[in-house]
Amino acid sequence: MNLDQLKVELNSLSEIIYFDQNNYLREKTSNPTKLKHLILDAEKIVKHLSEDDLKNQDTLYFLYGTLGNLYRIYGEPAKAINYLQLALEQSVVNKNSKREIVSLIRLGEALKYDNKHKEALDLFQNALWKSRDAKDSYLDYIYQHQGKCLLEMGKIEEALNCLGQALEIRKLKEDASLIHSTQLAIECGKRIKFPNYFNS
Repeated sequence: MNLDQLKVELNSLSEIIYFDQNNYLREKTSNPTKLKHLILDAEKIVKHLSEDDLKNQDTLYFLYGTLGNLYRIYGEPAKAINYLQLALEQSVVNKNSKREIVSLIRLGEALKYDNKHKEALDLFQNALWKSRDAKDSYLDYIYQHQGKCLLEMGKIEEALNCLGQALEIRKLKEDASLIHSTQLAIECGKRIKFPNYFNS
């Protein structure tokens, strides 16, 4: 498999990934075998990159980020963290603020999946500071991930506050899928806060 073929395969990934309603809406896969094959294919591509490819920052960033996300969903957060740290380092070296913010969010998510919630929140906060100064705003993504992390920590009020801010921004963006994602997280928080109401 080459890089172009991998990108085609990744386009159909949504068919085998879901948000686990019983585990704080963490991303999981319904087909771990297919996901593992994709991971192995992506790693082969990384190992056999040409010298020109190794100089291509776009290719390296894409592959590191892809492998980080796939390993996180597959349930191997330590490997995810390794690849996402490489993506973050590269974005910093290349002074690409947009990619640095995205990498901070992705790395924070991987840390959360590794049950390192405090470290994850630190990265989300770092991304928040950088996003306020950036041309492209990722504030809604940051608030969303902060909120879901806080839910897992049992800080429900703080979580719902972050998710509420994410929802406000996403309503302005008028992106139905993003709005739905945030509404699901808010419902998750309310179920935790008011278990008797939802179980009655």
